[in-house]
Amino acid sequence: MKKITKAVFPVGGMGTRFLPATKSIPKELLPIIDKPLIQYAVEEAVEAGITTLIFITSATKHAISDHFDPMPDLRAQFIKQGKHHLAEKLDTLPLEIQRVFIPQGQPLGLGHAVLQAESLIEEDEMFAVLLADDFIEADSNPLSCLIEHAHQQQKATISVEQVAADRISSYGVIGAQAWHDDLAQVSEIVEKPSVENAPSDFGVIGRYVLPHSIFQRLRHTDMDHNREIQLTDALKQTLQDEGLQAVKLSGQRFDCGCQEGFVMANLHVAMENPDLAKKIKQSIK
Repeated sequence: MKKITKAVFPVGGMGTRFLPATKSIPKELLPIIDKPLIQYAVEEAVEAGITTLIFITSATKHAISDHFDPMPDLRAQFIKQGKHHLAEKLDTLPLEIQRVFIPQGQPLGLGHAVLQAESLIEEDEMFAVLLADDFIEADSNPLSCLIEHAHQQQKATISVEQVAADRISSYGVIGAQAWHDDLAQVSEIVEKPSVENAPSDFGVIGRYVLPHSIFQRLRHTDMDHNREIQLTDALKQTLQDEGLQAVKLSGQRFDCGCQEGFVMANLHVAMENPDLAKKIKQSIK
């Protein structure tokens, strides 16, 4: 099996929870202090060895491409002025990293978004999927851990974390066989169950490493009652046919797809900055 070097970023959603800001600003460009959510996810992928970034986007989100474009004239101006710290902030992506943008057409769910990348993934190739909404702070790279386990076992691998009971119905939830350190073989996976029907309290979060065969399953996955193709439904079939494994997230995750998580992520990062933390504490007092 080839080295895992491609990652898919589904960024075609409408961001309705953040209206009116997302009328003109893609949700993925909302900043955690001064760096957009999508840049954090891209940096995680590049650090994990990804060299091709596949953005599944919409016609209204050109700003994401603009964000990762080099700005040599402005960079040269900053350097001439001695503002090297500002010049470095323009380097949002190494020049050798390839970017591909594919329009989703209609926002028909995460599974539909992933399916749009099929033509760019070879049959003997696994690939990563990252959801920028999930802002993760960890000592070790979360995607690197998934890639390592997926490559070793040649098996689809998903990231999970324990979820509070009042949030269970918002997640895909797994049942698992015995955990060995941070890894377990998945025995079942259920999309957005009630607390009573959930097989555990481990919810699937926005990091996946998947085989090419997921595309065939997505093509044969029926739409749900919201007219969306759910990735979880295709993972159920993958579990039955090839097996599926889960890795516990080692780190702190903030769900920036909701206002509460976005605010908490900003506070968390701000409090790690000594100057900002001091001013915030003074303001609170």
